[in-house]
Amino acid sequence: MREDLQKRFDEAARRHGVPGAALAVWTGGELVEVATGVVNRNTGVEATPDSVFQVGSTTKVWTAALVMQLVDEGLVELDRPVRDYLPEFAVADGAEKSITVRHLLTHTGGFDGDLFEDTGRGDDCLDKFVAFLHGAGHVHEPGALFSYCNAGYCVLGALVARVRGTTWEEAMRERLLKPLGVTHGALFADEAILFRASAGHVGPEGTVFPSWQMPRSNAPAGSTMCLAPRELVRFGRMFLAGGVAEDGTRVLSEEAVAAMRTTQVEVPGVAGMLAGRWGLGFELFDWGGEVFGHDGGTIGQSTFWRIVPGADFAIAMSGNGPGYMGLLTDVALPLIREATGLPVPDMPVPPASPRPVDLTPYPGRYDGPAMSYEVAEVDGGLDVTVIPGEFMAQVGGERVTTRYVHLDGDTFIATEAEEGVHPTVTFVVEDGRAAYIHNSRALRRA
Repeated sequence: MREDLQKRFDEAARRHGVPGAALAVWTGGELVEVATGVVNRNTGVEATPDSVFQVGSTTKVWTAALVMQLVDEGLVELDRPVRDYLPEFAVADGAEKSITVRHLLTHTGGFDGDLFEDTGRGDDCLDKFVAFLHGAGHVHEPGALFSYCNAGYCVLGALVARVRGTTWEEAMRERLLKPLGVTHGALFADEAILFRASAGHVGPEGTVFPSWQMPRSNAPAGSTMCLAPRELVRFGRMFLAGGVAEDGTRVLSEEAVAAMRTTQVEVPGVAGMLAGRWGLGFELFDWGGEVFGHDGGTIGQSTFWRIVPGADFAIAMSGNGPGYMGLLTDVALPLIREATGLPVPDMPVPPASPRPVDLTPYPGRYDGPAMSYEVAEVDGGLDVTVIPGEFMAQVGGERVTTRYVHLDGDTFIATEAEEGVHPTVTFVVEDGRAAYIHNSRALRRA
């Protein structure tokens, strides 16, 4: 299998212009690993299965597991307010009184999530970030709606650190990385430098992004963790084993594992390839059988991670630049279909003849901290203009207008693909008028 997979991986990377990538898959009771390209085009260092990539938001499941360990030990209750454990937690509208640990785990806390304030590299960075959140804006009532919330996971990291009496990083090392036997992982730049560490590549030409270290304050949400793909597979196999590591060490209770894989909230929109539901940390996919996992991205780096319990299967793939979605559609998704027999859906595409719908509920401006959307009705669809906020502009975001046509219900799809994928947006309509635009984040109408 390895020789065939290596050939497919190399060919797909060349076809789509991917600088470098690595993939690990657990199937048929064995681990198969391949890599292609380079970790950094400036240095020419070859990518190998040992290479570590910034795995972005897949980190959230690791943070969720740290929280569930506290639940296992009776130190935290999911439905108690976060302030019971972190008294200084507050947001702008006073909703902190009713925001629970479960709300943060399920992205239903209701406050602005894309807040990437850099509060320094000291051990107090999470405490400072929690203080910064006192100005976090209101999006919806706690528990009312799914809206992806990076900031909520930073708060969970601060909660873990407070209850454990240590830092998030030390809790991660002692409670997960060591018990699992992780060997190729890093939480700081001075640890990553000991490995073949991938650099992010951006733009159509795939040039090396000039900054590598991201704010430590966002580490529990995904800004710093670096892993070889095999380590995500190792973590996934612990969930396949009901919370037990490869050496027999119990990491999580069976009850905690089951809860993390159980639907907690539905995600607005047409699921398809995307998560239609969310558990406690995990994305849950409607692919004809139980499938869970999480995706991740930092600037110029991307990670894909899926676990299929019915087939004793786990896969993780990381890449470091443009063309990554080509690896997903040409290699990772076909591999899941072949190994598990599941009818994994393709990425959605615009209908050949979009059904005419009443567009009047949707036009308007929708604001969030990372970006805003301006939606205008046009003949046959909607023009959606993305306006980057300060942080997104700093990392290369530009004002872009895209034509969308109706896909299903209140969901619209872009007529033009971005790196082979047609983005979708869904409107949450209340009393005949769109109150939110939703693309995993909910942005309130201005």
